[in-house]
Amino acid sequence: MVLEPETPIEDLMPAVYEELRRLAARYMSSEREDHTLQPTALVHEAYLRLLQQKQEGWLNREQFVAAAAQMMRRILINHANAYHAGKRSGYANRVVLDDALVALEEASSVDAISLDRALTRLSALDERQGQIVELRCFLGLSVEDTARLMAISPATVKREWSTARLWLQKELRPTG
Repeated sequence: MVLEPETPIEDLMPAVYEELRRLAARYMSSEREDHTLQPTALVHEAYLRLLQQKQEGWLNREQFVAAAAQMMRRILINHANAYHAGKRSGYANRVVLDDALVALEEASSVDAISLDRALTRLSALDERQGQIVELRCFLGLSVEDTARLMAISPATVKREWSTARLWLQKELRPTG
């Protein structure tokens, strides 16, 4: 989809709705069975929050989808935090990491809150690596698509992705 510079969100949403719905379904597949959110509601909630940000327009489709994916992830993390705040039962929802994170063999299943905290720490250390992980893992973008969206070379994405995976593997390794 070719966009005019600064395309308003109202024009983008119909064009990417089904893609966001599939992404939300993928996110929701690793949530607990009694989760109160459904994929459609997750997409709509993300859309409403993006509207509230008062972004003037989006430069391209990928930028919008990446922002929506990040917003959906935040919504799910906030929901998980709220759900577990009163329970303190010693476990959280398990999240199976995307195939893109196969390098994390020892941590192939981590809870969503731990993954979010690790990704937040990674982003604080290296914002670009954090963004690459979000785009590759949560949005499922290829190295080439990630490079195009971030305006960096595919070689840089590969190098940063490799470093970020190793860092996450260390952070998410079970202790004991």
